[in-house]
Amino acid sequence: MSAFSIVGQLTDGTRPPFSDVSAALDNPALRKQVMQEMGRRGGEKGGKARAARLSKGRLKAIAKKAARTRWKSAKPG
Repeated sequence: MSAFSIVGQLTDGTRPPFSDVSAALDNPALRKQVMQEMGRRGGEKGGKARAARLSKGRLKAIAKKAARTRWKSAKPG
């Protein structure tokens, strides 16, 4: 569910009766949904944009560190 559809449901597709959208987000559950959607959209773009800016050497160093961390915490089977 997107933030746009949540606001649409909240306002029945009409102009909201309040001038500030933050007043609609007083509901913690609704606010959480909206923030999750916004974070998801930013994350989809952010990782690719960051990787494009990094050099191959830096990407390799990050990958090695991540692999070491994963295997360090892995428990023998």
